[in-house]
Amino acid sequence: MVTKNKNGPKLPKQQLAILAIARFAEPLAATSIYPYLPEMIKSFGVPKNEVAKWAGFTGSIFSVAQSMAAVPWGRASDRFGRKPIILIGLTSTMICFMLWGLSTSLTMAIIVRFIMGAGNGNVGILRTMVAEMVPEKELQPKAFSLMPLVWSIGSVFGPAFGGFFAQPAKQYPSLFGNIDFFKKYPFALPNIVAGVIFFISLMTGLLFLRETLESRRGHRDWGLVLGEKLTRPFQRRGPHHHRNNRRHSFVDDGASAPLLASSSLPTSIASVETKHPTLREIFTPQTMINLTSYTFLALHSVAFDQVLPVFLNYPLLSPHDRTPSNTHLPFRFSGGFGLGSDKIGTIYTVYGIACGVVQFFLFPWFCARFGVLRCFRAATLLFPVVYLLTPYTALIQDTHTRYAAFLLLILVKGVAVIIGFPCTTILLTNSASSLRILGTLNGVATTFSGLGRAIGPAMAGAIFTWGVTGRNYIIAPWWFLSLVAAVGAVPSWWIVEGEGPTRSLETDSEDESGEEEEEEEEEEEEEGVEVVSEGSTSVSNSQGSRAGSAMDGGYGTMKKDAQEAR
Repeated sequence: MVTKNKNGPKLPKQQLAILAIARFAEPLAATSIYPYLPEMIKSFGVPKNEVAKWAGFTGSIFSVAQSMAAVPWGRASDRFGRKPIILIGLTSTMICFMLWGLSTSLTMAIIVRFIMGAGNGNVGILRTMVAEMVPEKELQPKAFSLMPLVWSIGSVFGPAFGGFFAQPAKQYPSLFGNIDFFKKYPFALPNIVAGVIFFISLMTGLLFLRETLESRRGHRDWGLVLGEKLTRPFQRRGPHHHRNNRRHSFVDDGASAPLLASSSLPTSIASVETKHPTLREIFTPQTMINLTSYTFLALHSVAFDQVLPVFLNYPLLSPHDRTPSNTHLPFRFSGGFGLGSDKIGTIYTVYGIACGVVQFFLFPWFCARFGVLRCFRAATLLFPVVYLLTPYTALIQDTHTRYAAFLLLILVKGVAVIIGFPCTTILLTNSASSLRILGTLNGVATTFSGLGRAIGPAMAGAIFTWGVTGRNYIIAPWWFLSLVAAVGAVPSWWIVEGEGPTRSLETDSEDESGEEEEEEEEEEEEEGVEVVSEGSTSVSNSQGSRAGSAMDGGYGTMKKDAQEAR
């Protein structure tokens, strides 16, 4: 689905943008809970010293459910298509977030989080769609940085409106103080806002997102048909536009009838659709190493994000509160920042803006300059240092210096995350042996990372509670995460960067069909045949095709038949 011209391949910007819009609601809603999660747990009657444990558990139960459902969702996307599974995930998550905001007990909150995780397998499927849209290795750093960039943008707005809209009757009594609903459900408003944004993402995906699964591209997509009808009055047609001269590529098949009858499809396409990947194809030595690295990265990074707001909300200890009985530096001490949900939201907003800048401007340059594998290895070395130093920021007495030191550390962590996750995604994708296993492989990756996301927050939260309950070892969870990150850095030195799954689709017969397409294109240019393509669609023409797509063979045959008929 990558458009090529004489100057090289180009990104399918329109479809990637639509995919980004469909993705945007999830990080926004997920990060919106961080500022108010400690106060929400407290509102359920949980003691202060146990807030970290239960906050970690609510995050873990989501990841457990997500990991259990990831492979079934991945296999469903390999069978029914990527788009319908993504739309189901968005709908399920939208409903669950609304219910999350209405939670009145810890039990209800945990059950809703479990259903929310089980009902959404979009993380792996979105990566698969990006890989299918952009098989060119030189474009992968930019393409695979899109989803983390969307996450960073969502991280800017999510915590901001999470902290801004939480407990509206308390924060804005003149506006919401007389509304009983917001008194009974103080955390409903940010989730209602998130539900509206989910609905926008859902409608955008339904009306404009094209299917990328090769075996489903020829099926009629009524959502795209409706989207085309709705946008037709706003489209301007050029004076030389002739509808009958338009030639559809396989990129356009989602909004049109199949180009080829099923009986005329090449054998290679049928095999792609019917042959299921084996365990040996999925679990190669390199995919296992990449999955291990990804699991460790998800474990400590997500655990850090879950424990951090609890640390920021934990009471600040002044110098006269520190005594020999509760403080013995450098290991034994306690205290956090003593912040409320509004200030925690502001910190996360600054953090998100900085990560977005790094993602947009620096990440592609770093990957192009140093390579994906080197960047990933460097990122894994930053995490242990950041985690080791984080609790000591609470000891700084000057307020401005304390915040400056803390922001510096989390920004370094943000840079490592921005580099680490896209790089490990690229490395995992390029370790796959075939494009047809990507959906299942990314489902497996979601399962593995889900286990890490479940174990990490649960253990870090429990260790946090253990450390502050009569022991005054607030460093305990941070040093635990530092140890995990150090161990997780080891597998990265065994990774070998692969050539990418598109290599496995190249066959001699398809190379010949690609050469025939190029010859036919030259003949068409000599005959003055004008091929008109709508500017809103990224069309991969024969001059720049890899001749590696199984669909190209059938499309080239159709072009040849049409030319002979003329």
